[in-house]
Amino acid sequence: MTQKRASFWRRHRWLTRIAVACLLVWVALTVTLAVIAHHFQPFLRARLVQGLEDRFHTHVELDDFRMALGNGLSGEWGIWAYGKGLRIWPPQKAGRDRPVDNLSAQSIPLISLDEFRFHVPLQYRPGKPIRISRVRLEGLKIVVPPRSERDKATGIESAMTKEKPSPVGAGNTVAQPTPGKPPHEEQGNPTQANSNPSATGALPPLVVDRIDCEHAQLILETSKPDKLPLSFDIARMELRDVTANRPMNFEADLTNPKPKGVIHSKGTAGPWQMADPGETAVNGTYTFDHADLATFHGIAGILSSTGAYKGTLRDITADGNADVPDFRLPQFGNPVVLHATFHARVDGTDGDTWLDPVDATLGRSHFTTRGQVVRVRPSSPDGNSTSASQPRPADYGHDIDLKVDVDRGRIEDFLRLANKSQTPFLTGNLTTRASLHIPPGKEPPHERLKLDGEFKLEDARFTDLRIQSKIEQLSLRGQGHPQDIKKVDPNEVISEMDGAFHMANAVITLPEIHYNVPGAAIQLQGRYPLEGFLHFEGTARMQATVSQMVGGWKGMLLKPADRFFKKDGAGTEVPILIRGPHDAPEFSVDFGRMKHTSPEAPGSRDQATPPGTNRPAGTGGPSLGP
Repeated sequence: MTQKRASFWRRHRWLTRIAVACLLVWVALTVTLAVIAHHFQPFLRARLVQGLEDRFHTHVELDDFRMALGNGLSGEWGIWAYGKGLRIWPPQKAGRDRPVDNLSAQSIPLISLDEFRFHVPLQYRPGKPIRISRVRLEGLKIVVPPRSERDKATGIESAMTKEKPSPVGAGNTVAQPTPGKPPHEEQGNPTQANSNPSATGALPPLVVDRIDCEHAQLILETSKPDKLPLSFDIARMELRDVTANRPMNFEADLTNPKPKGVIHSKGTAGPWQMADPGETAVNGTYTFDHADLATFHGIAGILSSTGAYKGTLRDITADGNADVPDFRLPQFGNPVVLHATFHARVDGTDGDTWLDPVDATLGRSHFTTRGQVVRVRPSSPDGNSTSASQPRPADYGHDIDLKVDVDRGRIEDFLRLANKSQTPFLTGNLTTRASLHIPPGKEPPHERLKLDGEFKLEDARFTDLRIQSKIEQLSLRGQGHPQDIKKVDPNEVISEMDGAFHMANAVITLPEIHYNVPGAAIQLQGRYPLEGFLHFEGTARMQATVSQMVGGWKGMLLKPADRFFKKDGAGTEVPILIRGPHDAPEFSVDFGRMKHTSPEAPGSRDQATPPGTNRPAGTGGPSLGP
């Protein structure tokens, strides 16, 4: 019989013993490292705080810091780090070489962070920065003091410029980045990536492939007494290729408070200029959807906008378009389609915006706008501006100052927007130029709106057939053709109007209006409140005499009265009154002013312009020049 052969492991028992010994050593080493790391964590926390203090020359606090061994997202072996409650105060002039310990309890940290975690590989090559694949941050808040206060009270600028570069030739030359090549792939002198730890304090240089940040806030304080601090609430932000002194790629969702909505933006930013954040470069695109304009008091509609921007935070050039398919004033409720394209300059440090121009269409009306929209803080009762630490009053907001040019407008678009009736009472071609000012306040925009300008309305018709019929009668009688009243379609009679206007406190004041139809010229002045009753009074001048206006045998009887109504070249001149609601105004003769009319002396008729004809330039009413 053949003897059964022993197994491999029985024949090589020494291999089994070696494998078990290696496993025990590995377990013991892991436990030992874990115990060492646990007891080493307070030391590392202290070293991390010291490194940040040496880097920023200020006071740093860190509530908790822990580490654990493990694999990273890319499978490399390393250390997972987790921290909570990181706070970095602004550098102090008195302590630029060491942290200031006697900070005021009311002072605000420059940087505060609720939680952070990251993975650091164990491998480290001298002369190369440490590369971290991913960092996660939550609850980041950065409060940047105004530039005028940075070195006066905090010494940020001095701290950031304290370490001066070595002279050229000493080996510390700064290389320019290679186009199209990620920063962490740059080769050459280690100092090109700030790889010398002595040049940046106790912390070695880092390259972070990706930083994910949630619930962040950036606040840019201002030293201007009439300005508000600018706050950016960032719901989510992703940064890529993050390293010192180089631009980084970003993608972020910003929560916009007014109008309420989320702005999605992506592009490049940096490097961050600590001495003057306004000089930080930005370049990107954005989309803004489903923004509810109802967050502004007095207007409503859903806004969507897309565009691109570039420049520095203090001088951003933006181009884009915006659409509001249901733009309306809530107190009136009639929606009108609004579309706009714009070119603007924005100061990202305080939110001020200069529009040049906005090319917009409201319904069928085209207009352009130029001007500025600035954020302001109101004055306190003693005449001084309120401080940023005080609660925000209701009248904080934007001061809007614009020039508006309506070159191809339709009067019905604007009347529909500012009228409760869905059918505007007047249609026609409108051109106007105006200065618009809306100061901040808690009142609805139409009550704060101030307008000064001039307008011209052509091819005008009233939508109410009853009113249009009266216009037809006025025109035909003014021409001395009363017999044609029943033969002519009222809609064939068109009107023209021009004048100047002023609007304040939701009331339009028209100091002089010239209204013309064939055969008649009317001059009016009065008030047009957006809510309530209009009231105008003026003079109607007709080409025909009273007897010609009446016609027939009644006109023959009125011939002796003609001389009482003839005046300044007009066959008939009578004072008139227009008053009532917007959609049904009443036209009447103002008999109260007729008693002051005296008959015209024979031969005293001057060479005045006949009523119902076009006036020469400069002879009444403002003209809309080129």
